[in-house]
Amino acid sequence: MQVLFSLLLVLLVSCSESPPPYRSTMVPAVEWGKGFVLTAQDGKRFDTASLNGKVQVLFFGFTHCPDICSPTLAKLVQVRKALGADASSVQVLFVTVDPEHDTPPQLRTFLGGFDPSFIGLTGSAAETQAVARDHKIFSQAGKDSISHSGTLLAKDARGRVRLVMRESLSAQDLAHDLRLLLRE
Repeated sequence: MQVLFSLLLVLLVSCSESPPPYRSTMVPAVEWGKGFVLTAQDGKRFDTASLNGKVQVLFFGFTHCPDICSPTLAKLVQVRKALGADASSVQVLFVTVDPEHDTPPQLRTFLGGFDPSFIGLTGSAAETQAVARDHKIFSQAGKDSISHSGTLLAKDARGRVRLVMRESLSAQDLAHDLRLLLRE
């Protein structure tokens, strides 16, 4: 009887084990980071509501960024590869903080060097600033460049911000977190 009880206890503990924790910062239910409409690299208006059912990874940057943007986008290419078949359920969105220079053709050319599935988004300065502000992204134009937040935001399949992901995380850690988000 003691052996049976021990075996049942082991089974209960192993079944109640919680999933591995996120390596990014989880965000509780928030009112910010809503869906938005901007112009995509194909020149057409794009509504993020059309992505319901997919996890979204948002990265705010600009095509002439000298340090953060290209390495982060290259890492997102690695993340998509690491996700394998799950990659089709994740959409990367690159939202410009430099709409004056990042036109749809510029975004298309820039993102084409990384992954053709990435969607680049631009708009008027007022539109892009409003989206960045609603997503708690900092950007400020300087004399020769633009300072901006380097974090990534992950939205769940219902379009709610769920994770703040540091761009310094490894591709494996980012893929790990996106897999957990996909399973929710």
